[in-house]
Amino acid sequence: MRTPLLVAKIGGSLHASPDLPRWIAALKRWPHRLTLVSGGGPFADAVRAAQPKIGYCDEAAHAMAVLAMEQYALALSSLHDLELAATSEEMDAAHAGGRVALWRASTMVAAADDIAPRWEVTSDSLAAWLARKTGADALLMVKSVDVGADSALESLASAGIVDPAFPTYVDGTPVCVAGPRALVTAGELLARGVLPGAPVASATQKIAS
Repeated sequence: MRTPLLVAKIGGSLHASPDLPRWIAALKRWPHRLTLVSGGGPFADAVRAAQPKIGYCDEAAHAMAVLAMEQYALALSSLHDLELAATSEEMDAAHAGGRVALWRASTMVAAADDIAPRWEVTSDSLAAWLARKTGADALLMVKSVDVGADSALESLASAGIVDPAFPTYVDGTPVCVAGPRALVTAGELLARGVLPGAPVASATQKIAS
């Protein structure tokens, strides 16, 4: 029987927060297959800050920001004993060994013809794209802010909680958004196969096992 697959995106804004290691520990309690997607954190901020000074185009900036996601992933792998995976096959191998896969995004993103190389498509949209690409049962977005229950994807995008392209890239994948309040019970819920946070769009709180 196919075991459920969860893709969870760890926001780059959490890079200096004491909540980050607590979220990683909670996510590791997920009893099924899990792939983590890291944001770009301070590495992506550096790409954005340097663009007006150096003058590179948005397409180059997007590729650099994807590499920034990899830099953050390397840091998380070093700190939290997570298995880096650049392809679907490497993710499958990690899952088969009972490990959490941590996505190195550049290989798959560079080969994709359905990802727009612009600033509106950030690690949020790339996490949604990966969830769809790998047939994930749900997408969990771990953020540094809380959202209300049953928030609309478009409202989250308008508020800047997710990037503007996110609703398009979700394309029907069930989504939950978890902020600081959800962390209190996140480990206990995830250990039971239940998603913490607020369901968004057509998300459900539990993935059937």
